[in-house]
Amino acid sequence: MAEMSDSNLAKTTVIQQAIASCCGAIITSLFVTPLDVIKTRLQAQSNPFYKGKCFVYSNGLMDHICVCDNGDSKAWYKKPGHFKGMLDAFVKITQREGVKSLWSGLPPTLIMALPTTVIYFTCYDQLSEALKSRLGKDDEHIPILAGSLSRFGSVTIVSPLELIRTRMQFRKFSYRQLYLCISSKVASDGWLSLWRGWSSTVLRDVPFSAMYWYNYEHFKKILCKELGTHEPTFFIAFASGAASGSIASVITLPFDVVKTHRQTELWECETLKSAVPQRDSTSTWAVMRKIVAKNGITGLFAETERKLQWCFSVCL
Repeated sequence: MAEMSDSNLAKTTVIQQAIASCCGAIITSLFVTPLDVIKTRLQAQSNPFYKGKCFVYSNGLMDHICVCDNGDSKAWYKKPGHFKGMLDAFVKITQREGVKSLWSGLPPTLIMALPTTVIYFTCYDQLSEALKSRLGKDDEHIPILAGSLSRFGSVTIVSPLELIRTRMQFRKFSYRQLYLCISSKVASDGWLSLWRGWSSTVLRDVPFSAMYWYNYEHFKKILCKELGTHEPTFFIAFASGAASGSIASVITLPFDVVKTHRQTELWECETLKSAVPQRDSTSTWAVMRKIVAKNGITGLFAETERKLQWCFSVCL
């Protein structure tokens, strides 16, 4: 009877899992966002952002496509700096603009990122428990299945919302104007147009999640066995997350580069009123061939720095 009560106490509820995911997401974004803000400011300094230019903003939870405003805009990414590097940018931004500037642009992105993170981690926990009851506690396929399905679901749910957020951010639509814009888009291109860019996101995120969770659980077991402990400590969890995140990031990096390329190209075509590329020329493999032809095979690994930030956020 005592054993049953202990197991019930140890088992977390869906609400507790959602709250824990939400708190973890906020802490992660507070740690990682300053790194991306500084990186964006350095990019804008060397290659100024013109109206309609798109760039990727990462808060450590998910990537967001941001569309630049007019040239005379006072947006945070256009403030002058004359930075010499990451550390110099950190010091100057803090001194001249205040500490809050290190989290510029964060609040709007959290509207999307927090629900995505909560859905993803809560679904993973629930699926893991359900699969353990069917396949057995020690089945090695559980992390792969739970990780893939939970990421597939969260990406599918949030993809249209992220499209809407980007459109609102650029056009400054009212809700009525946004509704009319989306209605006309659906009428002309169908409902699937709301999931534009979904395939490249799935190609990156689903394999990443499958590899990450499999290796994470595997490394945890190995370290627990080596250190002679039954429950993973903070060090074990952090080390397992770092190792598994690094492996998954390197393998899926080419798909990450393709996703960024496709989404920024499509948005820049729309904002600059230029012709949208043919569907065949924007397929994953076509974009990969284009990148390799232009920059060589190293072009597919051009976003290593951003991936390292993501690895750090995964560890947290």
